[in-house]
Amino acid sequence: MTTIRVIDRQPSLATHVAGSAPTVREIVHETHETGIETGLERFGLDRDGLEQALTYCAEQQCETDLAACAGCRKYAEREGVTTLDAFCQRFEAITFTSGSASLTGLGGQGTFHAESLSALADAWAGEEYWFWARRMLRKLRYGQRQAETLFDTEFQEAAAPSVILVEPQIAENIGMTARAMANFGLDDVRVTNPRDGWPNEKARATASGAAAIVDNAGLHPDLESAIGDLNWTVATTARQRDMRKPILTPEAAAREMRERTAAGQRCGIIFGRERNGLESTEVALANAIVMIPVNPKFASLNLAQAVLLLGYAWLRSGDASTLGRKTPNDRRIGEGLHLGHDVPAKQAEMLGFFEHLEDELGARGFFNPPERRHVTVRNLRSLFQRLAPTAQEVRTLRGIIATLSKRGRVDR
Repeated sequence: MTTIRVIDRQPSLATHVAGSAPTVREIVHETHETGIETGLERFGLDRDGLEQALTYCAEQQCETDLAACAGCRKYAEREGVTTLDAFCQRFEAITFTSGSASLTGLGGQGTFHAESLSALADAWAGEEYWFWARRMLRKLRYGQRQAETLFDTEFQEAAAPSVILVEPQIAENIGMTARAMANFGLDDVRVTNPRDGWPNEKARATASGAAAIVDNAGLHPDLESAIGDLNWTVATTARQRDMRKPILTPEAAAREMRERTAAGQRCGIIFGRERNGLESTEVALANAIVMIPVNPKFASLNLAQAVLLLGYAWLRSGDASTLGRKTPNDRRIGEGLHLGHDVPAKQAEMLGFFEHLEDELGARGFFNPPERRHVTVRNLRSLFQRLAPTAQEVRTLRGIIATLSKRGRVDR
């Protein structure tokens, strides 16, 4: 039996293992970094105990217990640390391993060591451990969704282009990009120098069911390393560039990539920063430029929207697309009339329907004047032939006529 208890204002998980009292923070951090099975083994927990610890953190029950784990953002909030200055003032000194610079403070908590000033600025408020816990809780309960389960075999067999995000500034945009990629059969995203750090839980959260693409993302220090193994790349831009490169629409770029992938080449689509897109030196690395048709007075697109448009063009250029959602019990469908198991009516069935309809109409004095009967019959037959009813629909129409005719006839 496992229980959560608060020791020195920090929640810990008391287990049946002698001398073991891991903090909730340790459990969340370990399972997030190394996986659920490793966490279970390290702390000697069963799955119920792990779920209890993750649920405690995910639901932020520490607020009710007036407790918080060191290193969590909730801890900083409870301590009243709301700015970087306030954090630094808690220590006598702050030193950095990447240089000789240091900071002095007024606090009595000794010396704090950080990798760099930039890293300190990003991490001083602590991690949002409850987001990590929610992620691991989903994996514990439902299993980890793998990228290959997102696509039908038609998509898995196609060598889809890679999506390269150059220095994305907003983590949520990476997640929304992954979701757009999953919509259109793209599964390889490469991220260069993301501003918000990597891995990033916010990217996973906004990816929704496509979080597996985020998990498999490749992290690169620069664009050169991200495209090093690709044979042909296209750079997206909304600005005109004075470069002697082919300029393609999304459809033309998709056709080019289809031809190249069919020949065994690997292709990639390069997307720039949210604020100012790609630098000219980065565009120069691509083999071609793709420009999306937009309102010329408002040409800026959200990063994920741009990926979605290129992904749509890629999917439409192949033969693996289907309209709408497809389950194991569904077949691929395209535009046009879908008859299912029904078939168009045979001409003999249509002629039988015409004779039935005309006979009943004639019995009720519909053809008036009689000498115009042949014109009306011709128009009626043209109308129903244009509708192209199925065999079942013809039977239904004849049933309607038979039901109405039971009211009786009048003399012709």
